[in-house]
Amino acid sequence: MDWTLLIDKSILVLVVFAISLGVAAYATYGERKIAAVIQDRIGPNRAGPFGLLQPLADGVKFFLKEDITPTGADKFLFVLGPALFIITALMTSAVIPWGHSFFIDGREFSLQVADLNVGILYILAVVSVGGYGIMIGGWASNNKFALMGAIRAASQMISYEVPLGMALVAIMLYSNSLSLRDIVDMQQGFRWNVFYQPLGFLLFLICTFAECNRAPFDLPESESELIGGYHTEYSSMKLGFFLFAEYINMFISSALIACLYFGGYHFPGLDSLGLHPNLLAVISILVLFAKILFFIFLFMWVRWTVPRFRYDQLMNVGWKVLIPLSIVNVLITGAWLTFVK
Repeated sequence: MDWTLLIDKSILVLVVFAISLGVAAYATYGERKIAAVIQDRIGPNRAGPFGLLQPLADGVKFFLKEDITPTGADKFLFVLGPALFIITALMTSAVIPWGHSFFIDGREFSLQVADLNVGILYILAVVSVGGYGIMIGGWASNNKFALMGAIRAASQMISYEVPLGMALVAIMLYSNSLSLRDIVDMQQGFRWNVFYQPLGFLLFLICTFAECNRAPFDLPESESELIGGYHTEYSSMKLGFFLFAEYINMFISSALIACLYFGGYHFPGLDSLGLHPNLLAVISILVLFAKILFFIFLFMWVRWTVPRFRYDQLMNVGWKVLIPLSIVNVLITGAWLTFVK
């Protein structure tokens, strides 16, 4: 066993884990501030300067609140639901390439936990398992609103994973690889996939909103109809896990969009500057996170400006609009690769 490699990967896993939780925590702060600007309010301004300690205050509140389990709930599944949801949310970051490699004492330190040659399939598999966390939590709560939210979540994920997968099929055809590292490295310079797959990008973006249960696709937890949907009966850190996982999914989805369509950690002209490899690695990380933060902002902007769909509209868009468009996109991509390129 290569203990050095094991130690390197363990350090990277801990760093990615800490960053994911940190981004999820401060995404709640960013969302409140963005909502406040859109609605002409101030937003959090009590806990710390400019309200910067508000996420820490929220975390402490979650830990200190009473943890209630409903009398008729299935206690094991009631705990398993949020645990499964946040574990799968964190697992998706394993195949994301976060930047160029560092070189320390002549040894390469890769900024990717696992460079799987089936990285895209891994992400689809893990995201699909994450849906079980919502369904289990909703069913185990023994609450009709929670059950209805879980049913909505299940049907929504099934509906929107099909066009999402088809958008990824087009990317795989064009890139001739399922490895995220290969897909990112093919976009060096300004050869971003968004210019070759504009329809695929639009489909992937819309489906990502639905997969993350973000407005206007937040029907599984719509407060105006279902109180809180699948997490109606949850409190304390179990509720915190559900909410944290949603923001982690938003963070990882933004990273995926950046890697698949916007060159990931590459920036036009950056690779040709002849910089020291470690300096290049630092800049590449900053480039990727700048793209990620832009898409996180887009998620939040859409939430506070676009009204929620009715459920029948949501299903119609998925089955009657996005799936046919995704099939057309794959056919066009295949024809272009066969007869033109």
